[in-house]
Amino acid sequence: MANINRVILVGNLTRDPELRATGSGLAVCTIRIAVNNRRKKGDTGEWVEEPNYFNVTTFGAQAENISRYLAKGRQVAVDGRLSWSEYEAKDGSGKRERVEVIADTVQFIGPREGGGNGGGGGEYSAPASTPEPAADIPDAWAGGGATQDDDIPF
Repeated sequence: MANINRVILVGNLTRDPELRATGSGLAVCTIRIAVNNRRKKGDTGEWVEEPNYFNVTTFGAQAENISRYLAKGRQVAVDGRLSWSEYEAKDGSGKRERVEVIADTVQFIGPREGGGNGGGGGEYSAPASTPEPAADIPDAWAGGGATQDDDIPF
């Protein structure tokens, strides 16, 4: 039987994206998202939401798009795989382990902060194979407003 390593998460950015580049110039962007787990407390019967936090890494044009168009608080959907790594602690206290999500695609969900027009629920998907973006993405694609029928060319 084949192994399966797939994860799909929908949550909100807990901080602004961090963009850097490898020595060869490949863009790498890391984001951290919070995904709430809703459960009922056994003693009170009250529903509570408990956040789970995930580090997500993207590469190339997708990393550049995320850095350019996302900010803290924005909701995203991430489709990717888990990656385990081990490293030496900076303080020399031993080895540490971590699991992160390597994203294949990140979808921008909901309206942009400050994006006018009363906010249509549009979305912009930034797959890993996205070519270099245009100078500016229209608001209807980036979630800033709904497309009007008059805007459709047919």
